[in-house]
Amino acid sequence: MSAQGSAPGEPAVRSGAIEARNLSKRFGDHLAVDGLSFSVAPGEVVGFLGPNGAGKTTTMRMLTGFLPATDGSVSIAGHDIFGDPLAARRAVGYLPESPPLYPEMSVEAYVDFVARIKDVPRRERRAAVDRALGRCGLEAVRRRVIGQLSKGYRQRVGLAQAIVHDPQVLVLDEPTVGLDPIQIREIRGLIADLAAPAQGEHRHSVILSTHILAEVEAICQRVILICQGHVALDQSMAELTAGGQGLEEVFARVISQDASAHARGEGA
Repeated sequence: MSAQGSAPGEPAVRSGAIEARNLSKRFGDHLAVDGLSFSVAPGEVVGFLGPNGAGKTTTMRMLTGFLPATDGSVSIAGHDIFGDPLAARRAVGYLPESPPLYPEMSVEAYVDFVARIKDVPRRERRAAVDRALGRCGLEAVRRRVIGQLSKGYRQRVGLAQAIVHDPQVLVLDEPTVGLDPIQIREIRGLIADLAAPAQGEHRHSVILSTHILAEVEAICQRVILICQGHVALDQSMAELTAGGQGLEEVFARVISQDASAHARGEGA
């Protein structure tokens, strides 16, 4: 199933804060990501979904410059992630599935440390740290050691390090995995707030990888579904739910159709 408004077999590409063009990644003989093209517009919250092994995490790592692409290009806020990596990384905040935390540091010291390596100017650093801690609900635990925090609070610290330099783009990989229902609701609320402009700040563009469809329905405006390393669907939530169908039913049908088409192509 191709994206709406595109040529047959080609996903739609929009001008935006994230631009991926024909992005591919090969590990030996295995093609993990196969010619992905998509965009995320300024201020947009996009769910990036797919079955296990579809290439979601690999794509996330290429979007953030942590993994080189075999082919294709990525730009973040107009900066090529491979050609101009420093500028691109300054424009992106990344929360991987396992947040890169130092458990022996205090919350405040760790977020300050990240602000330094993200090149937040010294005169602005204290305000940037305070703002990140405030937006992520961490003021009460700012002097606590990270290793003593609950998993939900550690996830908040992961979000704080992702936003401390006020990036234009947030890339979040399974941000609620392993959390209890109350923690999940809290983190979803934080992500929704991050996509809304705070006073004196721009709105973040967010691309969110998750397996939880309720999470997509709660906070995403658009969905990109990938199967076997390529885009199988790229539509707004309004389009997906217009017929009264549930996301689970839509995704199951698209994945099944895509797998059938892929099998026929292999046999050709």
